Amino acid sequence: MTALDPARVSQRLRALRTMGLFDASPAPSLDRLARLAARLLDVPAATVSLIDHDRQTVLGSAGPPGTPPSAGAPPRGPAGTAEPPEEGRDGTPCPFCEDVTASGTPLALDDIRDSPRRGGAGAVHGLEVATHAAFPLRTADGEVLGSLSLVGTRPRQWSPEHLRTAADLAAAAESEIALLLSRSEALLSAARLGTILDRTPDAFVSIDADGVVTAWNAAAERLFGWTPEEARGRDVADLIIPERFRRAHYRGLRRVRESGRSAMAGRRMELVAMDRDGREFPIEMTLQVDAECGETVFHAFLHDTSARHRAEMLRETQYAVARALADAVSTEQAAADTVAATTEALGWACGEYWRVGPGETGITRVCSWSRPGLDLSAFTDDRPITLRRGQGLPGLVWDTGKDVWIRDMPTDPHDFVRREAARECGLHTGAGLPVTSGRRVFGVLTFFARTVEEPDEDLISVLDGICAHLGRYKERRRAEKLTEALDASRRHLDRIIAQLSDFVWTLEVTAGHRIVPVYTSPDSTGIYGGPLPPGVDILTLIRKHIHPDDLAAFETYRAALASGEPAEVEYRATGSDGVVRWLWTRAIPRFEGGRLFIDGITTNVTERHQLDEERERLLVQEQEQVRRLRDLDRMKDELVAVVSHELRTPIGAIRGYIEMLKDSSGLDDEQLMFADVIDRKSAHLQRLVDDLLDLARLDAGHISLDARPLSLTELAQQAVDDHRPAADAKKLTLDADLTWRVPVHADPVRLRQVLDNLLSNAIRYTPAGGTVTLTAEREGGSAVISVSDTGIGVPAEQYPQLFDRFFRASTALESGVKGTGLGLAITRAIVEAHGGTIDASPRPGGGTVFTVRLPVESPPKT
Repeated sequence: MTALDPARVSQRLRALRTMGLFDASPAPSLDRLARLAARLLDVPAATVSLIDHDRQTVLGSAGPPGTPPSAGAPPRGPAGTAEPPEEGRDGTPCPFCEDVTASGTPLALDDIRDSPRRGGAGAVHGLEVATHAAFPLRTADGEVLGSLSLVGTRPRQWSPEHLRTAADLAAAAESEIALLLSRSEALLSAARLGTILDRTPDAFVSIDADGVVTAWNAAAERLFGWTPEEARGRDVADLIIPERFRRAHYRGLRRVRESGRSAMAGRRMELVAMDRDGREFPIEMTLQVDAECGETVFHAFLHDTSARHRAEMLRETQYAVARALADAVSTEQAAADTVAATTEALGWACGEYWRVGPGETGITRVCSWSRPGLDLSAFTDDRPITLRRGQGLPGLVWDTGKDVWIRDMPTDPHDFVRREAARECGLHTGAGLPVTSGRRVFGVLTFFARTVEEPDEDLISVLDGICAHLGRYKERRRAEKLTEALDASRRHLDRIIAQLSDFVWTLEVTAGHRIVPVYTSPDSTGIYGGPLPPGVDILTLIRKHIHPDDLAAFETYRAALASGEPAEVEYRATGSDGVVRWLWTRAIPRFEGGRLFIDGITTNVTERHQLDEERERLLVQEQEQVRRLRDLDRMKDELVAVVSHELRTPIGAIRGYIEMLKDSSGLDDEQLMFADVIDRKSAHLQRLVDDLLDLARLDAGHISLDARPLSLTELAQQAVDDHRPAADAKKLTLDADLTWRVPVHADPVRLRQVLDNLLSNAIRYTPAGGTVTLTAEREGGSAVISVSDTGIGVPAEQYPQLFDRFFRASTALESGVKGTGLGLAITRAIVEAHGGTIDASPRPGGGTVFTVRLPVESPPKT
């Protein structure tokens, strides 16, 4: 008996058990081989079996019908059927087969009665064993798995020919067992591969050349939702390929069938897949192509890249917004570019930016962006939309100051004002986020998708960051604008101050009582005679150069500023050019953020002081001239009065004698003519003297008025009637338009003098064929007299001088009409003495209009 090697037995058992041959199905080919061995070697029974140390599995046998293959093995089916009974084919190992398996060498016993292991042989197929021959069955690498056993009921001698035949049959059995091993190995590999694929995190899908699924692991079930049982045998396009990619899929399969190879083999590709619910998502596919028995099979590992794409999408969104904000030149452009970049990067349908209006009375959409090719006009039309606080998605975000995610707007319970427009445009998910500055919401970003999207914390976090970027951009732009405005204001201030002769300055008094200049005018030459040294203490510099007589006033000024009170001072200071100037400095202290500033302005008032001195000198000189002029005026008035008084007597005598001469009969015609000339000239002199005396009395205030109630209408009519002969003599039309009974409180003599002066002037300066019109009416509390003519008129620039004494218009001088220039001066004096007014103006169409306004009632006495 050969001793069993434990190591070899262990290795052999592992091989048998690993291959699963102890549990292999019956092999009809081995039954046929056993029958062939029994027939060729003329033995009643033959078996092909696998040996374990306590177990024998018969894979093929031949023997009498109805008898078991060995004493330890259960009976098999009828001879030739090779069908084992349902209870199995295992039994106790034959000792001789066990020896052959252990030693690996053939065994041939002519008579087992000579063998010491005779008692363990038992019976085979119900036959008493008398002779036995066994040959080892090996694997391709020499491992012994079992034996081919031949048994007889009578002792016999095994010839060399019999043994060679048995060895050949054993080799044939080895080939059959090798086939069984290869099948078991394939099944085991498939089982192991299935276990590995079910444990891998990536989906594994195999399809044949027609696109039918042949393998589907657990990860594929988790990814796509189809169980392996549901997936196998179905077209892969129906399971994971979106409709728009079907044509390309079938085109690729057709090329593979025609060419026998795939251009995609071995490549890693980015594709779009769909799950059982129709949700599309990106995948990464690695494809291998195998040719099994001439058939092409595709093995694909599919990895869901949604998370990676989402991270890339979020990152690209942030980059796009950063680029948009970097390129924007205004807050409006930044908002519009941010909306466009974010919406496009997210792959959503549209986005909007809403701005809170001044006074926070409403929130208005200022820009929107829609994905090209989508008609969202019903939702994003160009008409301005303004919502109240809390109204719609933007108003709700503005009111709460928080992010709002609406999963499905058409079914959302909130009062979404554009719900119907969203349903019409196929919009579902809406997201709104506040754009803030500090705690104040100044804008809202809204985004809308045509699919139902669940709230995504990572996406919301990115959008919050975008809102923060936009808010910081707005604050930065505001700060930049303020800085630009401040710089522009500073430059504007410098330009303005540069045009001034004043010196403007601001100082800061530090905690250590140091005085630091904050701002000074660009040019200090006009004040200090040259540029100031950088950082100089202006007050200390002035104190060093101030005139000693003004030092006390300057110290008082500094003390007032130190106490926080506004102060000003005028002083003399010697500039850097050695010139002494009078300076006027005003300053106001102010506290700002706990810091003390002094704002001041210094003016060079040297010229003013010089002018004051010159003015004082001129004032003294002018006072002397005024005194002399008053003396001259007094002397003139006295002269006029004296001359007028002295002239009245001789003129009166002359006129009296002329009247006597004209009444005498001793004068001839020539003498009478000379007497008329003397009479006219003396009358003219008398009127001139009377006018001069009237002016003198009016100027001196010695004129007396006998004012009484009277009818202006009657007085005016008398004046017109008296002047009608003179008008007729010049062929003039003299009209009167008088309102009935216009009362007036006036001196009738002096008022008649006014009317006579105005009518005589109008008649004198109106050419033949002209018209003179006098009107009198009441306007409110005044009586209005108007005398208009169609005469030669007065140049517009001479109207202000028309009532000056001795003034005659240039048109009067050119016409050669005689006059003294005293009538209108006397008229104005009389009118003003009555408390009235007189003025002259051009008459439309030519001529002049004089208008007198007199009070109806007597003026109050003062």
